[in-house]
Amino acid sequence: MGKKEKKEVEPPPKDVFDPLLIESKTVATVVLMLGSPEEEILAQACEALYKFASKGDENKVTLLGLGAVEHLYKLLSHEDPIVRRNAIMVLGIMSSHHDVKKFLKELDVIDSLISQLAPEEDVVIHEFATLCLAHMAVYYTTKEQIFKHGGLEPLIKLLDSPDPDVQKNSVECIYLLVQDFQSRAAVRALNVIPPLLQLLESEYPIIQLLALKTLEVISKDREIRAILGENEGLDCLLKILENNEFSDLHVEALAVLGNCLEDVHTLQMIQQIGGLKKLLSFVGVSAVPDIQKNAAKAIAKAAYDSESRKILHEEEAEECLIKLLETASDGVKVAACQAISAMCENMASKRAFGLQGIPQLVQLVSSDNEEVKEAAVTALANLTAASPSNACAVAEAEGIRPLVNALNAQRDGAVANAASVLTNLAMQEPLRVSIQGQAIMSALVEPLCSTNSQVQSKAAWAVAAFACDADARAELRAAGGLRPLVELLRSKSKEVRRNASWAVMVCASDEPTAVELCRLGALDVLEEISLSKGRKNNFSDAALEKLLDNNLPQKYSQLGYLSSRDIIADGFYDCGKIRLGVKFFSLKELSMQELSDRRATIFINAKAQDDLAAGEKTQDSSSEQTISSPTSRKSSKEKGRKGKGKKEEEKPKEVIQITPKVQEETDPETSCWLPPPDFILLDYIKDASKTILPLPTTREQVVALAQLVADKMGGPIERDRLDDFSWEIHISELESELKCNVVPIGRIQKGTFCHRALLFKVLADRIGIGCTLVRGEYNRAWNEVKLVEDSPQGAAGLLLPPREYIVDLMFEPGSLIKEGSAEADLYKYISY
Repeated sequence: MGKKEKKEVEPPPKDVFDPLLIESKTVATVVLMLGSPEEEILAQACEALYKFASKGDENKVTLLGLGAVEHLYKLLSHEDPIVRRNAIMVLGIMSSHHDVKKFLKELDVIDSLISQLAPEEDVVIHEFATLCLAHMAVYYTTKEQIFKHGGLEPLIKLLDSPDPDVQKNSVECIYLLVQDFQSRAAVRALNVIPPLLQLLESEYPIIQLLALKTLEVISKDREIRAILGENEGLDCLLKILENNEFSDLHVEALAVLGNCLEDVHTLQMIQQIGGLKKLLSFVGVSAVPDIQKNAAKAIAKAAYDSESRKILHEEEAEECLIKLLETASDGVKVAACQAISAMCENMASKRAFGLQGIPQLVQLVSSDNEEVKEAAVTALANLTAASPSNACAVAEAEGIRPLVNALNAQRDGAVANAASVLTNLAMQEPLRVSIQGQAIMSALVEPLCSTNSQVQSKAAWAVAAFACDADARAELRAAGGLRPLVELLRSKSKEVRRNASWAVMVCASDEPTAVELCRLGALDVLEEISLSKGRKNNFSDAALEKLLDNNLPQKYSQLGYLSSRDIIADGFYDCGKIRLGVKFFSLKELSMQELSDRRATIFINAKAQDDLAAGEKTQDSSSEQTISSPTSRKSSKEKGRKGKGKKEEEKPKEVIQITPKVQEETDPETSCWLPPPDFILLDYIKDASKTILPLPTTREQVVALAQLVADKMGGPIERDRLDDFSWEIHISELESELKCNVVPIGRIQKGTFCHRALLFKVLADRIGIGCTLVRGEYNRAWNEVKLVEDSPQGAAGLLLPPREYIVDLMFEPGSLIKEGSAEADLYKYISY
């Protein structure tokens, strides 16, 4: 029998060892172990690194420098769940460090992290994956990546996790994500409200807080607010407010409710369950500034809707806001003022605030806090708009002085609204007078110079409100306020231009101010505006007209026309027609120019000597209004002159010298220049008053006056001898004699159309005959009068409309030529 074969045993592989317990005290060695193919070694290495990273930020940076993050990232896709779990734990704890977060973002780990949120994964993986996402969601680009990779849905599902850490990390990440509008829109479809409301019942305050913060952000969406109401979220929020144990959550709960108050429907729901009354009561007794501030902000948001304002008024929200004005917190005061501003759009609320809140608001106008001051002034501006009773309440609360002071506030909103309040008060004359006593025009100069268009607009409107008073206009001139007002006419803002035009129109109500405005270029700017379709407005047209109406020399020079309402007073002068863009010189400037061959300037000044002395004493030395003002009557040299009514040739020539010697001894920039009186013209006026005024009919007066004018200026001229009437030589002789191009009209003994028409208008205005003065071409000018025709035969008592006539002052003095006739055209335009 054969032997039994012996079976050989195979030796073990050379590279296989029995299990070994590897220990290392060097972190670099542990990091190297992350490259091992052994699951157990990987798991142990990750566990060791987790403990190491948990000890502080310095260790996290060390691991980052050793390249641990790259290895850990690769392990997120490892087949072994323990390895994945331990790797995500290390990344989760390390991701709190800024540098690690940046590196993870560069590695593009978002997709891998989101994959760890699958329902079948271990709860620990959920915890640290959500932790890592929450840390990284602070970056906008990371938020966008999480959204694009569908991270919102698994995060929302994890809000129902039994693990509080997972809940906390998930809701925190969602809170960061919904800061972006895309995520806010997406969570609505993912039904985020029920799980968030469930988190409000958590035993962990941090989870409750994060849930409320998330609700506060997403409840800015109208549809979310509706869903919140459908899920009894309003009740839940009110219960938090009623529970003192949740005092640390009251601010956030109130913020969510504040968003809910923006919808009328939601507000009605809150009112129906008694929540609005509870809310206002809660705010009234609270001493927490943030709660009070958020409540006021919530009321302000709601008050932008008219129906919501009615509901708030029904619940007496005004009383709550007035109480908030008395708190110590400036932030609360600001929020309360803003809510009052919104609420007073409701007239009933406006009356309620007027009865109780105005004194407190007036006190806040003097606050050292500029934001409080601005908010208080804004509230007063809204309260006094179209409310005379509230305007009176502001004055009774001694608010005028603080409001005038607020025109120099640091914040533009405070300045603009202070001007608005003062304008509202100025609608009542007694209050306007009181405000004018506080130097309001001087205080408005700085706002007029502002670079803020709202301030400019409100300041200009305030000027218009107060400039209806002559003293106020004088104050504005003296304070230098006219120059910035004129500059506002050039503004690119339509509202600023309109209000500035209105202010210029009101300021131009007297001649001194109108003259100064023209000197500063207002007329030129308004003319430019009138030619522009885009910049023109009704106020600019009215301002242009008013400016010229009170500056007749420039009106006649520029338009060539004075109506019967334009009364020529002393100080008027005719320097001929000027083109647009050419400077219009004052009478003082013209008189100071050297004698030249240009057209003579004819001036009017028939003030008696006694009146001149009185006029000089009352002269306004604060401006240059004396240049063409009726009060500008007397030169220094005429002070001692006696006698009047003499014929021209009997009067000493030096008496009417236009540039008196005394001016050579004074500084022309500081001396008050006055044109000399024209005593010959004064005699003409006396003669007209004595002989023409008593005539029974206007027609007879017109005829007699025409004959008087013609007699004083060379008599009638034959039509075919007009060229022989050497009036030019006569005027030149007068200019040479006076050593000036400015000639008083009384000295002209040979006058042509333009001189006679001017004299006729001057005399007619003095004795009450209505007539126009029209400039034509080639020294032509004429007067038009309106006369009533006699009733035709058989129609006794029939009143006919007046007809216009041109008064012949040259050929047949006193002849009346029907306007529109061929004879009228010959008189106006045809040269003989």
